[in-house]
Amino acid sequence: MTETKTADDLFAFLDELGIPYENREHRAVFTVAEGDDLREEIPGGHTKNLFVKDKKSRYFLLTVEEYATVDLKQVHTLIGASGRVSFGKPDALMDCLGVEPGSVTALGAINDTVRQVTFILDADLMENEIINCHPLRNTATTSIGRDDLLRFIRATGHEPLVLKVTA
Repeated sequence: MTETKTADDLFAFLDELGIPYENREHRAVFTVAEGDDLREEIPGGHTKNLFVKDKKSRYFLLTVEEYATVDLKQVHTLIGASGRVSFGKPDALMDCLGVEPGSVTALGAINDTVRQVTFILDADLMENEIINCHPLRNTATTSIGRDDLLRFIRATGHEPLVLKVTA
């Protein structure tokens, strides 16, 4: 694997692509509930990310609205996985997306240089004009336009899928 990119590398890439974003530093936030008080300061759709793998060890990142429910027993039928999915291990998460648990983000696509991960963005989340993601670490939130998020993921060599994967 190539050297893992940092938040600074991410911001430089967004700048290079001409993608506007706003980044807000804050305390470390490991769960959706821990960040509830930040919602008033940071408008837009806030995300929850599920890093999963199927029986053939193919990886998927499901990015959904923060309080949405994903039926892990059925989602494989929606995303094209081989059989039911299970959560990916922390070492696979670091290897694929260059992040640790608690910092999982669609912006991790920048670190998936061998394209091991399929990025799934929930259709309900994508109704928001602004999407909020961790910038490869959970001590900040980066706000990016919905269409710019898609453009960013494509610029990393991935084709994001917008699917309804939540209940």
